[in-house]
Amino acid sequence: MLDAVDELARRDKAMRKLIAKVGPATLKSRHRAPSATHFAALAESILYQQLAGRAAAAIHARFLALFDGTPTPEAVLALPVEELRAAGLSGAKAASIRDLAEKVVSGIVELDRVAKLPDDELVRELTLVRGIGRWTAEMFLIFRLGRLDVWPVDDFGVRKGYQQLYGLPEMPKPKELDALGERFRPYRSVAAWYLWRAADTLTPG
Repeated sequence: MLDAVDELARRDKAMRKLIAKVGPATLKSRHRAPSATHFAALAESILYQQLAGRAAAAIHARFLALFDGTPTPEAVLALPVEELRAAGLSGAKAASIRDLAEKVVSGIVELDRVAKLPDDELVRELTLVRGIGRWTAEMFLIFRLGRLDVWPVDDFGVRKGYQQLYGLPEMPKPKELDALGERFRPYRSVAAWYLWRAADTLTPG
């Protein structure tokens, strides 16, 4: 990771100043401890979508309490949908988590081999699951698997951070950001991490 940070600082003056301000990058979630398994991590991601942190955490805790230990695909499928709903899951989230479980059990999504899959192929496989879009898959690659060259061009924070770091009049569109990110290869995940920090800490202008 330090090699990636040093390389970004060497290549880009604005990035170098930001790195000096915020310190070393870490591709770990700032908000939650890591889930025990890939399946549990993806289920958690689905539960947290479009919910405020405290509400999502409460529902996630009730979801975990339904199981004897870490939730597994088999245990989810053995559970009546009504119990998932009683824990606070919406109908859509319950359906999404069951779809994830079904696809893992059937072998459509092979979580035991994710470490061997290229980024694009893994994104394609994960987005076969109801409720997992490209952004969720990219966050899984960055924060669960520690992949160094993921570039989440649809992420608001990355777009906002780029605008503020480079003093642009408006946020770059995803297609524009895709091209702008080429100079950060093969460390685009690390660049994205710093752009999130830029969105948090820098003021426009």
